[in-house]
Amino acid sequence: MDKTMQHHSLKNHFKENYRIYLGTLLIVILAELIGTHQFHIGSGIVVIYPMLFGLIFGILLGPDLLGFFKKKEAKKASSLVLIVISPFMAKIGILAGANISHLIEAGPALAFQEIGHIGTILLALPVAIMLGIKKEAIGATSSTCRDKDYGLIVSLYGANSPEARGTLSIYVIGFLIGTVYLGLLASMVAATGIFHPLALAMACGIGSGAMMAAASNTLATIYPHYADQILVLAGASDLLSAIIGIYFTLFLSLPITKKLYAWLEPKISPKHTRSANIHSSKVVE
Repeated sequence: MDKTMQHHSLKNHFKENYRIYLGTLLIVILAELIGTHQFHIGSGIVVIYPMLFGLIFGILLGPDLLGFFKKKEAKKASSLVLIVISPFMAKIGILAGANISHLIEAGPALAFQEIGHIGTILLALPVAIMLGIKKEAIGATSSTCRDKDYGLIVSLYGANSPEARGTLSIYVIGFLIGTVYLGLLASMVAATGIFHPLALAMACGIGSGAMMAAASNTLATIYPHYADQILVLAGASDLLSAIIGIYFTLFLSLPITKKLYAWLEPKISPKHTRSANIHSSKVVE
């Protein structure tokens, strides 16, 4: 009886949402057929991955443009994101177990790179609040907003929460300009000659394979004698960021961001600033 009810429920679910699944399948096929492309800008390497084309197709088919997906379907699709990301999270766990010896060999320096996220919070969060962004700023500035981070925020706050919208916004921006930005940034920082090539290699790993590839390939081109070491260290750094980054965000950067937001928002938010000025002018009168 239970199996019959489950089968009936799944059948109804597919009938209601078949356009989402068929549309998604079509987008994936088209994006994979286009494939990965890369080109050079100076000494930097720009890599364009199928995910970018998938995002573009999804936007074009959305309710605000071509209208293939209706607003109701777009809202339903957002609730399925956590299900889609779950296999990726499981993959990270499997990779962690299979490569634990390589992570240990990489040394503690790679583990401490996560502390750099604190700088992101201190710099980006006040700017976001001053621009009038509300709780979306918590999701947008508490991490690098990659797959693992979005999955964590969705599981904590829900797919329709402002925190999840903030994380997803930076996630999309990362795919649109992240690879281009990091490829160029790697070449610019390397040109200063301040940092050792292997230190730059460790900095390539932010938990995004696409961005790591763009930055590390650029460095490998600039420093051909260190090419193999750069690629190995960048890969280890990226893997470590993907694994440790989840716990770092959950137990450290996210709580810090929430507390800092609660303290700063009443003080520097444009809305509160205007209210304070109006109140003070009334007092003077």
